[in-house]
Amino acid sequence: MSEQRITISLPNLLLIVASSLLLVLLWQLRSLLVILMISVVLAASIVPIVNWAQTMRVPRWLAVIMVYLTLIGGFSGTVVLIGPTVIEQIELLLRQLPVYVESLRTLATNVLSRLTDDAPTLVGLVDTQSLTNWLIRSSQQLVLRSYSLTRGILGGVFSLVLALFISGYMVADSDTLIKSLVQFFPKPWDARLAAQAAPIGERMGSYIRGRVLVSGILGIFITTGLSILGMPEFALGLGAIAGVTNLIPFIGPVLGAVPALIVALAKGGWVLLWVLLLFVIIQNLETYVLDPLLVGSSVGVHPLYQLLSVLGGVQVLGIIGAVIVPPWFAGVAALIENLYLKPKLRSEHREAIDEAKNNSGLPPLTPSA
Repeated sequence: MSEQRITISLPNLLLIVASSLLLVLLWQLRSLLVILMISVVLAASIVPIVNWAQTMRVPRWLAVIMVYLTLIGGFSGTVVLIGPTVIEQIELLLRQLPVYVESLRTLATNVLSRLTDDAPTLVGLVDTQSLTNWLIRSSQQLVLRSYSLTRGILGGVFSLVLALFISGYMVADSDTLIKSLVQFFPKPWDARLAAQAAPIGERMGSYIRGRVLVSGILGIFITTGLSILGMPEFALGLGAIAGVTNLIPFIGPVLGAVPALIVALAKGGWVLLWVLLLFVIIQNLETYVLDPLLVGSSVGVHPLYQLLSVLGGVQVLGIIGAVIVPPWFAGVAALIENLYLKPKLRSEHREAIDEAKNNSGLPPLTPSA
């Protein structure tokens, strides 16, 4: 029986060591990498506005400053106007959550008692206090997974300011930045990659702008609807929760509807039916009207892959990952589509035409220069 020897050359060994050191370095710099990912998403979202301002003969750096000041001013004004009320309603909701869960338990007991004699035993298997604590603890862990990346409140504020500064620099000097990055690649890949900066940024930016706009519209609709349906004491808080969670594709609308349905179910009567109908209408409005109109096909990938990108982002980066990973996924999809899939399809199409012409005796098709 012959012996097989595995030999590793010195260059391969050095490559393995260098790759390992690079992975360790990237892990140590994961907080900075997240800030860079956020910065790219922010930059891609404001590029069209800055480009429009530049066509109006506004200097690019001044347009960036004006856009950011407008966004920061609008966000700060919104927080000042509705922030205290939202926080107050959410705190009230958390305090009354055990009462609502107990009401659900009682309702479940009454329903099951009509169906089976073992209702107390079945319902007794559910510890109301433990369930409530688990819901709160799970939400806290999801938030802390994002919070731990910044290591504190001051770290979070610093990270946000740094992301804004970096994204502003990216937009203000985008041409120089792109040239400095693609120069490390050999020809013709440097020109090809430079040409992909605009479509990648457009896909990422259109996605995040559409999601923010859709979430804001739905938050207003939900707040108004809950106020009309007899839940004004929680309407603004629940609307804010639904609007923020709607930034997360697929699972966000469900997460936003759960608190409102729990409160409606605890109130009893027809409130639950009307609130459920409200969220069904809003979900269909988002799916068939707002998303096609405002988000469109900006992601450009199968919904299953989008869902996997959301779940992967949540697993690694928490809530932040659920928001920033999908636009990055959309950008990578645009890069693969333009540099690999489309050339591959064109090549296969030319080969099919050449084969058909060869079979017919005509000269083969030569690609144009």
